[in-house]
Amino acid sequence: MKRLNFTLDDDTVQLLEKLSGTYYGGNKSQTVRAALESLASHAGQEGWVIKGYTPVKADHEVSCHSCGNEQHEGNVLFKPVFERGSSPSAIKSIPSVEWVECPECLESK
Repeated sequence: MKRLNFTLDDDTVQLLEKLSGTYYGGNKSQTVRAALESLASHAGQEGWVIKGYTPVKADHEVSCHSCGNEQHEGNVLFKPVFERGSSPSAIKSIPSVEWVECPECLESK
């Protein structure tokens, strides 16, 4: 993760607050990410997008992708289902790391 420092005008700040509150539980980072993914999609630059999630039962100790909390064997977690975008390198850009979300993080998306 990397912290970026930039300035937004008042109208943009209000829009970010409204969108994040309405769609992302107040999470401004997720809101900006969704906006950038949408822009990339419209510009034809997307590689992959998360289409949804499927439940999985952890068969070993694993950490949640979003919050990093350790999840124990037997916990029900959620694995993203990727959809190929229009980029010719979409399949190559799917993350190769194990990616699961805990129920709390999934509910907050």
